[in-house]
Order: sequence, then C-alpha cells, then structure tokens
Amino acid sequence: MDLFKPEDKAAILVEALPYIQEFYGKTIVIKYGGNAMINDTLKEKVMQDVALMKYVGIRPVIVHGGGPEITGFLKKVGKQSSFVAGLRVTDEETVEIAEMVLDGKVNSEIVNLLNRRGVKAVGLSGKDAGLIQARKKLATVYEGEESKKVDIGYVGEVATINSGIIEDLLDQDYVPIIAPIGVGENGESYNINADYVAAEIAGALEAEKLLLLTDIEGIYKDFNDKDTFISTLHLPEARQYIKEGIIAGGMIPKVEACLTALEKGAGKTHIIDGRLDHSIILEVFTEQGIGTQVVR
Repeated sequence: MDLFKPEDKAAILVEALPYIQEFYGKTIVIKYGGNAMINDTLKEKVMQDVALMKYVGIRPVIVHGGGPEITGFLKKVGKQSSFVAGLRVTDEETVEIAEMVLDGKVNSEIVNLLNRRGVKAVGLSGKDAGLIQARKKLATVYEGEESKKVDIGYVGEVATINSGIIEDLLDQDYVPIIAPIGVGENGESYNINADYVAAEIAGALEAEKLLLLTDIEGIYKDFNDKDTFISTLHLPEARQYIKEGIIAGGMIPKVEACLTALEKGAGKTHIIDGRLDHSIILEVFTEQGIGTQVVR
C-alpha cells in the first residue's frame, strides 16, 4: 500500500527543486564507510542516492574504506590484526592484502553496483596516475603525560593529491570511485585512513560538500544527553571541542577530516548517519537535512 498521496509526493519533489538547482554541476565528495558498506539493504540505498545525484547533474566522487573486509581477509589467511592508537599495524604482507581487498574487491563491487544502475563509474587506486602521493605516518602513543612516535609499518598520510585525473573523469561524465591506497617516493604502497583521503580530495577539488557517512547521528556535546545534539559546528568551536575532550575517540578523525577539507577549499562538510535509508538524499535535498554540518 502506498503511504503517500500524489500531492505529498509532489511536495517532496518541489522541496528538492531549489537544492537540485543549487548543486547542479557541483562536485560532492562522499566518504563511504561503516554499516552502509556492510548492510546489503543500506548499500542499495546509497547506490540509489548516488545514481540520483548523478542524474540530476551533480558530480559525485566516492572515497571508500574497507577496514572490516581487510580484517576478515587477514583472519582467513591466519593473520591477526593489531592496532596502535587506533591505527592498524601494517607490515609488508598486510599492506599487500589491504591493497588487494580495497582495490580488487571493495572498489570493484561499488563500480559494478553503480554501472548496473546506468551510472558510468570508474575505479581508481591512489596509485593510479600518482593520484595520492603518500608518506609514512607514525602513531602517537601516550605514556602518562609523555608521548612518543611509533613506526607501525605501511600506514600513510597524504602528501599531495593529483586531482587532474579526477577532474578529467568528472568532465567525461564518470563517477570516480577511489580506494585509499597511496604511493610513496620509492613506489611503495601505503594504507591511508579513508576519512583523511576524502578530506584531501574534497579540498583539492574545491568540492561544494564533503559528506562523511558514519554509524552515529552526528556530534553531541554530551553523548548521553540527546538534547545536546549539535546540528551546526563552526571551525573554531570544533578545534576547541577536540581540546576539551567533548569530541573524542573515533569522532576525532571525522572532525579533523572536516577541518582539513574546509581549510583546503571545500565549501561545507557534513557528518551524517549512514544507517538511515537514503541518508545522502536527506542531507543534500531537504531543508532540514540530517547529521552535523561543520562549516567555516
């Protein structure tokens, strides 16, 4: 049974119209991860959202993670995952597996799902055409009030983004799907946090928006008090909240990614709940939106 009357459907389309006009021809970078990558139903909704964006004239770019898939494959080959300061310890064998899973399995699956919807998607590794030049990232470990840097292998951070290849694909009407593997000075591969890759790419492209799909509703001043939800967070406040510990744990990389994207040229950034059906459409095409936007 259809729950909506024809006039209700018309009202929804009319509400979306100004946003379709505003974002026509604009680039929106989506960091795709969390439950939306694992749950098959949510996966379908995300692909439908991206297809809709493309067909109304928006230029989407997807950067994806794949941590659970990497962990699962490592288990299959009898290799235990270990983490330091939230970062996976990545020896030579592990980075080979990470590259195979991210580039060969996860990336190709997303490309296939979009191609089946008539969207021309192209998969890229950060190694393609030197898209992501990387350098080694050291983990910061705290012992009391002291901190030290620890080498955890082939874990990287972005040095530079060669955005030309992405621009070329967008101009040719393709949707780039990017795996967060970077290349070092000597051709070595580095596994990089997908949030940070998405942020650097959004900045390099001067994207209209960066959307980070997560597994929570957004940012709270007090996570135990749902009345403290923050719908809009300004850049100076975000930095202060990190210092004060209001923003902590796994939310820190998300917010730091937002700050990086804004500082490097993106228009707005949004942390949204990827567990909601059609979360991307709700954020982009409705007046109220969802999640927390981090802005200048």
